[in-house]
Amino acid sequence: MPPSLLRIRLDAPSMWRQRVAAFAYTLAMAACAASGETMVTNPLNAPSAAAQETVRIAAARTTAERPTGRCADIQPFYWEIGDKAALRTFGSVTKVGSAIAYSAQTVMPIASASKWIYGAYVAERRAGVLTTEDIRFLSFRSGYTNFTTTGCENLDTVDGCVARSTNGVLSPVNVDKFYYDGGHMQKHASLPPPGMGLGAMANAALTAEMRRVLGNELGLSYAQPQLAGGVRVNASDYAVFLRKILNGQLQIGALLGAGATCTNPNTCPSARYTPITSGANWHYAIGHWVEDDPLTGDGAFSSTGAFGFYPWINASKTLYGIIARVDAAGGGGNASALCGALIRKAWETAVAQ
Repeated sequence: MPPSLLRIRLDAPSMWRQRVAAFAYTLAMAACAASGETMVTNPLNAPSAAAQETVRIAAARTTAERPTGRCADIQPFYWEIGDKAALRTFGSVTKVGSAIAYSAQTVMPIASASKWIYGAYVAERRAGVLTTEDIRFLSFRSGYTNFTTTGCENLDTVDGCVARSTNGVLSPVNVDKFYYDGGHMQKHASLPPPGMGLGAMANAALTAEMRRVLGNELGLSYAQPQLAGGVRVNASDYAVFLRKILNGQLQIGALLGAGATCTNPNTCPSARYTPITSGANWHYAIGHWVEDDPLTGDGAFSSTGAFGFYPWINASKTLYGIIARVDAAGGGGNASALCGALIRKAWETAVAQ
């Protein structure tokens, strides 16, 4: 085709310029197809990547800051969204009449968000190949379902916590049944080699061991030697952990969703107890939830804590997010998960929820 036919006069009518440009684009695509090459498309008038990012940020922020609804229910809180490379957006939502404000640097107890950390630790120790016993314990089907509400004493060792009260008592009736309970991980951590062999460790040693295996850049610590709920950390450091998963730097990344079991006793005969109060039919994998309810879920992976700390990775494993807050009364995990799912949807659809 003569090059002159592809030149567009600057004074030509705009409709004519668009038609010629479209024709040239079609020819280019046909040439690429014939040669087996691919071409990145950029339809006429398509928004730039920067413009799309701006819209996503606005949608997420509007959703997080709505004065009513699921996110208003959990104020005050900090939230962020990022990818494997960096933070993409964040915000600190306050509450009228409250002086509390959370930031990425606010250190807090994260309760059951600790479970994802322990699951990742085991995956590293096993070089990504879990035993049948590991999977049974870490998907909460081991039968160790008598962990007390008082948990562990601050000066306990892992073994000392197992021995406390009924923490290490097996319930045979719950073996191979899903039962959400801290006893599974506590017992698992205490098992001698070829188990994890952490029984003699108290808080300081346990903190050092987790950082040795998962990365010394993680600023976590244990307030109790409780694998399922004893971690204190800020959102910034937990985000480092999530980015390492997305980057393939931790074995748990390849195990997201692995060994998953159904969790809702109302719909699954092999489930005995779940803390999810919304009635959602999620699954539970290696220390984390799979939010795959066929009606309301989006397939995200998460590990919500009772005090409201809610970390997640989306189903495509391209984004992470966190909601960070402290609901001292407990039971705040469900509410944070509902808000977090809306913020996630707002970002991915670029539409405020």
